[in-house]
Amino acid sequence: MSINFNNAIGSQLKLARTNKGWSLDIASKNTNVSKAMLGQIERGESSPTVARLWDIATGFHLPLSYFFLAIEDDDVSKNMLNSEAGISISTLFPFDVETKSEVFSLTLASLHQQISAPHNDGVIEHILVIEGDMEYLLNGQWHHLSKGDVVKFNANQKHGYRNVSEHQAVFHNIICYTNEDKTTR
Repeated sequence: MSINFNNAIGSQLKLARTNKGWSLDIASKNTNVSKAMLGQIERGESSPTVARLWDIATGFHLPLSYFFLAIEDDDVSKNMLNSEAGISISTLFPFDVETKSEVFSLTLASLHQQISAPHNDGVIEHILVIEGDMEYLLNGQWHHLSKGDVVKFNANQKHGYRNVSEHQAVFHNIICYTNEDKTTR
């Protein structure tokens, strides 16, 4: 990750916290991320993992793409999160206020598994498999998907994605915030 990337994420986090009038302590309680880690992210000293950034977005009731608004480099903003071995995420469409949705392309390396904590009530995810074979976790069970398969589910529960093949799996993830007043201020 570039320093520019870390600073951009950090500045958006600080802006969100300031807009809510939250201290680091309150932000920590709402996101389940330690006060020290939030401070490091705000200062650009640490780059959050995909899972950690989702926890922060959920705690602040913000779309994931909110944290990428300050990124100026088009190449960086198109391939935003690849800090974790085995997964990369790029934004296809950032959060749209009218549709209350955002669209990502995710690439999972061979045999990689990504578990996501529950999102807020009203968050619905759609998966469209573009390449490879994968599974998604819902209600404690893994369900198989292949190229061309689609699924939609309420993401207010523990869920996940895993690649079950020797080749990469690529899928588009459409996230809709149906019951929330999302803003990208």
